[in-house]
Formats: sequence, C-alpha cells, structure tokens
Amino acid sequence: MKKALIICAAGMSSSLMAKKTTDFLKSKEHDISIDAVSATEGQKAIESGAFDLYLISPQTKMYLAKFTELGQKVGKPVESIPPQAYVPIPMGVEKLANLVLEKI
Repeated sequence: MKKALIICAAGMSSSLMAKKTTDFLKSKEHDISIDAVSATEGQKAIESGAFDLYLISPQTKMYLAKFTELGQKVGKPVESIPPQAYVPIPMGVEKLANLVLEKI
C-alpha cells in the first residue's frame, strides 16, 4: 500500500480531503491511503519518511520550500496542491486523486 500525507494549516479541511480522496482512489481499485496533519507536525512527518508522497495545502504553501528540502533529504517527493484540487466536491477530489496518482 502507498501512503500520501496532506500537510495543512490546522488539519480540518485536509482531513476531509484525505478521507474523500482515499475513498475515491479505493473505488478505482488503487491501494493508496491519504492522511492529514497540521503544518506544525509536517516537519516531523517528512523527516520520518513514513509516507511515499507529501502534499502541501494551498494555505500552507509558504512552507513549500522548507518542506521540499526536507523531502529531498529523505528521498521523498513534496508537491503543492493546486487550489482547484483542494475543494471537497467530486471535481476537486478527482483532481487531487489524479495528482496523487501522477506523483506517487
């Protein structure tokens, strides 16, 4: 199983996106789960290298350079989520799922 992690401001909207996108991917028979943490936990999460892909939410893109550097140290990709892929409606969920499939 592959794992992706969304890093966002407080972890609320990202938890919803993580669940909806995981459900979408499973419905398409992809063995990928997505979790979510707040930006304050993001550094430790990346340093652990426990996920195959790290996704930075639109509201925390100020951390993108720092988190990308950390990802390079552990050999894991860090990607920015475009705003249109961060809306908990079917179109947004599908865009986020496609981003995950492309980058993981």
